[in-house]
Amino acid sequence: MTRSIYIASAEGDTGKSTIALGITNLLAKQVGRVGIFRPVSRVKEGRDYVLDLLLGHESIDLTYEEAVGVTYADVHADPDKALATILQRYHALERKCDAVVVVGTDYTDVSAAAELEFNGRVAANIGVPVVLVVHGHERTPQDVKQVVTAARAELQNSHAHVAGHFVNRCNPADLDTIRALFPADQVLGILPENELILAPSMSQLLKAVDGTLVTGDPALLSRESRGIIVGAMTTANLLSRIEDGEVIITPGDRADTLLALLAAHGAEGFPSLTGVILSGGFEPRSAVRRLVEGLGSSLPVVRTEMDTFETAHRCSVTRGRLSRESQLKVDLALAMFEEYVDTDALRAMLDVARTDVVTPLMFEYGLLDRARSDKKHIVLPEGGDDRILRAASSLLTRDVVDLTILGSETTIRARAAELGLELDAARIVDPTDPEYVEAFAQKYYELRKHKGATIDAARDRVQDVSYFGTMMVQEGLADGMVSGAAHTTAHTIMPSFQIIKTVPGVSVVSSVFFMCLADRVLVYGDCAVNPDPTAEQLADIAISSAETAQQFDVEPRVAMLSYSTGESGSGSDVDKVREATRLVRERRPDLLVDGPIQYDAAVEPSVARSKAPDSPVAGRATVLVFPDLNTGNNTYKAVQRSAGAVAVGPVLQGLRKPVNDLSRGALVQDIVNTVAITAIQAQNLVNSEGNA
Repeated sequence: MTRSIYIASAEGDTGKSTIALGITNLLAKQVGRVGIFRPVSRVKEGRDYVLDLLLGHESIDLTYEEAVGVTYADVHADPDKALATILQRYHALERKCDAVVVVGTDYTDVSAAAELEFNGRVAANIGVPVVLVVHGHERTPQDVKQVVTAARAELQNSHAHVAGHFVNRCNPADLDTIRALFPADQVLGILPENELILAPSMSQLLKAVDGTLVTGDPALLSRESRGIIVGAMTTANLLSRIEDGEVIITPGDRADTLLALLAAHGAEGFPSLTGVILSGGFEPRSAVRRLVEGLGSSLPVVRTEMDTFETAHRCSVTRGRLSRESQLKVDLALAMFEEYVDTDALRAMLDVARTDVVTPLMFEYGLLDRARSDKKHIVLPEGGDDRILRAASSLLTRDVVDLTILGSETTIRARAAELGLELDAARIVDPTDPEYVEAFAQKYYELRKHKGATIDAARDRVQDVSYFGTMMVQEGLADGMVSGAAHTTAHTIMPSFQIIKTVPGVSVVSSVFFMCLADRVLVYGDCAVNPDPTAEQLADIAISSAETAQQFDVEPRVAMLSYSTGESGSGSDVDKVREATRLVRERRPDLLVDGPIQYDAAVEPSVARSKAPDSPVAGRATVLVFPDLNTGNNTYKAVQRSAGAVAVGPVLQGLRKPVNDLSRGALVQDIVNTVAITAIQAQNLVNSEGNA
């Protein structure tokens, strides 16, 4: 049964898109197929930005056209015919989805009363409960109550069922007062105003002033403006007033001001600006242009034909939008939703039962939720990589983990500011800090002196970011480490072999990939570390992989893979797998394990019935252990590329404390997932020690 929700507002500028994004995210954690439907599209031609925001969500697999009912012009021409078309298109979409988020109109076209009534008619006719969104901006709590009461009555008069309401963009001091004005079962969330979500991006300002980019990095046009200043004063006075994230408007013939701002933007002790707008249609003269280009500044500089007054006016009335252009805004919106919305009440209202199917996105969201439930401290050694900084900003904004980033604090914070990232909550440590270096060198020397290490060599070694980060984990200054975006696997994990070492009773460090198929998650090991494990090592890998699977809510049923099943084959390779299977059963009689077994018999029930009818694992294996690295690495990549599976990993296992390696081609989301996995491993480590 498809369950849907209709998000309606009684006015414009309520921040309804924040609520829609949060509900979409909530549903994506519980069901496999989430749909988005816009009964009346915001624009006749071009793109509806709310639809673009929601259709860009990872859980949505719909075309723009599938998500649209009609346009405003259709409603004007014939409201009844428009309503009939909306119903037809909604039901066509509903049949494809487990849940649908219906986003009402935006008050850009007709009177508020008529528009709210039409939303009520749509909701009543498609049989979907309504959640109402109003704003508290520049309103007293009593004003908010009056708006909510009137809007609920209007919707009910249209025979819509109002299941609850949100009040968004409130004065933070009024949250509790507003909540107390309504019955508890009506209030789904009271959210404060967030100025950054409303802030326009540099690209929006460029469009508002009909500008063109003169110089600077186009990628930085997505950064938000934290304020706008007209730079008509002397350079000295202007430089004393600028702040982080501001956009400076100055006449285009003020070369002195432009050069000073570009120099200040990259200078230590000065703010990182969002951009400069040159007004009046002037461009820097050729000599100045060459000097500007020679500075090599990435700061966007925009030229407009408008005069300074008109430019400032256009910029001041430009309102920012929540869009995929700004990951920071998306992260902030989701963080606010998670903090201020009663998600348990919302789930109960939606009445969407969690499915047994586990999609890749559901698995990834589950990682973030579990990591957030008991925050751990992770160290990221590669502070010079933009992907690491972007992932750190997302993790901190969503309150998933605490972070230490290694590198120069001045450099990292300046780059983060330039990218428009939020890293205020991060701890930044310089790996050349003498206090840390001396303490770590002494510890490393004690650990490695039997291998010929000297104290001087130890001082040099621990200033390497991988060794420094590993020492932080070893000494309890961090709960885990994630690295490898800019370093080799060996560079990342070798320090952990030397310093952290393996869990007692485990002879080898190994790895697994979580292979997220369309409807389930399988665990593949070892696909990244051990080229040709012995039978004893293969048994260790199998047991470690089963324990890792269990940590991440995958019930372990272990298949020891080979090119033959049961007793049908012989030879040294099959015998190794057969012996490893015996060792696993001997050491862990509680585990369901079978081998040697072929891949098809392990995962496909119809094959299992003919090849291994009596096996407790065949046809339903969840942990697949490969006999060697050649087989494992090629198989995971074949499944990833040919079957469209999402491969999360490699996840290292067997170490006393968690350290994980990234691919050098890792995307930001890959880094986020790996940090969450590392945090969960740290949680389980603490729990296992507490139960020991």
